[in-house]
Amino acid sequence: MQVVFHCGVHGTDLYRMVKTLLQNRDWLLRNGVEPVTPNRHRDVFNEALNALRGGPATAEMEQVMLDAILDLDDPRRIICSTPTFLGKAARAISPEGLYVAAGEKMAALANLFPSAEIEFFMALKNPATLIPFILSQEGSGTYAELMDGVDPEALRWAPAIRRILAALPDRRLVVWCHEDTSLIWPEVVRRISTMPADVPLKAGLQILGDILHPDGIRMIRDAMAQEERLTVRSRRRIFAAALEKYALPEQIEVQLNLPGWTQDLVDRITAAYDADMAEIAALPGIEFITP
Repeated sequence: MQVVFHCGVHGTDLYRMVKTLLQNRDWLLRNGVEPVTPNRHRDVFNEALNALRGGPATAEMEQVMLDAILDLDDPRRIICSTPTFLGKAARAISPEGLYVAAGEKMAALANLFPSAEIEFFMALKNPATLIPFILSQEGSGTYAELMDGVDPEALRWAPAIRRILAALPDRRLVVWCHEDTSLIWPEVVRRISTMPADVPLKAGLQILGDILHPDGIRMIRDAMAQEERLTVRSRRRIFAAALEKYALPEQIEVQLNLPGWTQDLVDRITAAYDADMAEIAALPGIEFITP
């Protein structure tokens, strides 16, 4: 059995993965894939994680958890998706860097099902927009309290992912940039759910519906209908054209009004983020989804 954990990160998903998988639940269940909603697994997993303290579950404990969260008797693949797998948003930032506890938390998740083949999926987010998102969350405090003297330019993804890889030897890790999600969402969903390209994907445009004028969605549907053979490349071309023409600025632009921040600082953080993504994409053990 395969168990998949989609771990956010914070500010990248808003439970869109859960909603999209549930829209395709009929096909998934027919094919042995069961998406498990957070309200079904949250208490079960939290109780087990607290009891195990990072250690592996027994076979009996595994079965108890499966009985509690599943509808299918013997699924080949289970998908669990929630950003809270990585803890509270405010703890993503520390003097040691970004998500320093992520590897330990993900290893503990893997130990919930020692007999299963474990996979992890996660979207990464530019620290220039991740920090404002975390500040917007309850309990994050002020900017000074959140950062506690940490230089925002020191918050780099490459060392964070290297730490995660070190904590998860021989585990599948699939990552992508949150900023690319609108272009690659169907591929992300298909990869996490193992849905073949020739199976119609319901709610595949849902994420674009959040950031496009309705005319943009109509443009996409019309253009896709005219394609003799719709490929990943042609679909991305259509999505990009619609985004260029019909994107809603208020949905894609982030207002950055943080103490001491300048446009030059944002540009430097973004350049470092781009460099980290190139480094991460080349790391052994990483599957990187790009537009």
